[in-house]
Amino acid sequence: MSGTDRLCEGRVVIVTGAGRGLGRAHALAHAAEGARVVVNDLGVGLDGTPHPDSPAAQVADEIRAGGGQAIAHDGDIATTDGAASLVRTALDTYGRLDTLVNNAGFLRDRMLVNLDEDDWDAVLRVHLKGHFLPLKHAAAHWRAETKAGRTPTARIVNTSSGAGLLGSLGQGNYSAAKAGIVGLTLVAAAELARYGVQVNAIAPAARTRMTEGVLAEAMAAPDAGFDAMAPQNVSPLVVWLGSTASTGVTGRVFETEGGRITVMEGWHPGPSADKGARWSPEEAGATVRKLLAEARTPGPVYGSG
Repeated sequence: MSGTDRLCEGRVVIVTGAGRGLGRAHALAHAAEGARVVVNDLGVGLDGTPHPDSPAAQVADEIRAGGGQAIAHDGDIATTDGAASLVRTALDTYGRLDTLVNNAGFLRDRMLVNLDEDDWDAVLRVHLKGHFLPLKHAAAHWRAETKAGRTPTARIVNTSSGAGLLGSLGQGNYSAAKAGIVGLTLVAAAELARYGVQVNAIAPAARTRMTEGVLAEAMAAPDAGFDAMAPQNVSPLVVWLGSTASTGVTGRVFETEGGRITVMEGWHPGPSADKGARWSPEEAGATVRKLLAEARTPGPVYGSG
């Protein structure tokens, strides 16, 4: 971890949910490119329940052992105090904050008729609120910097999912949260541009604790050759989006898997009809049928094929 031409040299990067899987890969990749990393992880199990390990400290130790700079943070970023503490840790330790990678999350999968309110609330809280609060506190710092005449070159990378773009059977809570993250990304990109902040989102596919039971065959590691589902494949895009090299790229969603990167194109007006007056129900129905015949067929919901 040396050199002066690394992509994130001197930048300070926060990665949430960085104790394992994608977050760990993002933290290590940023450190390899010269970033000083705040490694956040609450240290919970796959379903969000407490776990005795401290994975954030382990990843921070791994970065330091390789010659990089890192500090662990084990606060709950889905609380105001935890999110504020996260940003404050970066500022108190390194004197600045340049990039926020929102990655933390867990699953509580159920079909909708069996989905408890607590499981709905817990998943929305960690994924969606856990994106909003760190974003809010980081943005408040960057706004203050701009008002003080020090406009930053700041970056936020949010983590959505194909489930948030197309839906996924048995994951109504997760799909809703991930779709909400896309909406949050678009609003944040528009609102924060004046403060030197770019905001983008990724929809990754990789082998992690969260995906092991969802697409078991697709996630299996190959016997040899390129491991398309390794989480490390996603991190180069995240590092680039979090760097100054990505200038001008904001408000975008990228699907990434293995060696593939796709720019996702969201809602655009499709076929349309305007009567210039109120439709009758029968007319509206006939018109919708005609328009649907001209429209692009949506992608299938994951798990429905």
